[in-house]
Amino acid sequence: MSGYTFMTFTALSLIIDGHTIKIRSLVDAAHALLTNWVDHDGEEYVVAVKTCLDAIKGAATAEDARTAFIKAAKEANIRIITLVHSNEGLSMASRNAA
Repeated sequence: MSGYTFMTFTALSLIIDGHTIKIRSLVDAAHALLTNWVDHDGEEYVVAVKTCLDAIKGAATAEDARTAFIKAAKEANIRIITLVHSNEGLSMASRNAA
């Protein structure tokens, strides 16, 4: 097994059952998928778990894992709060999966 790697993960938050869960790293993302998720049967969920674990091991990028994580949240109708970078600066964006 290869060693764990550190990669920059652009933070986001989830709103699950009225609670905010901050995701600041690949490990946070994997932990949320394995312990806080509401839908463990979705295809995007399975892809997100695999991609997050692959990224932790260095076999995928943090951005790939983040993208898979967001798709899984949308699939499970979990609300996501992210920082959006634009030419005008930073702004908050809230996405409700639908």
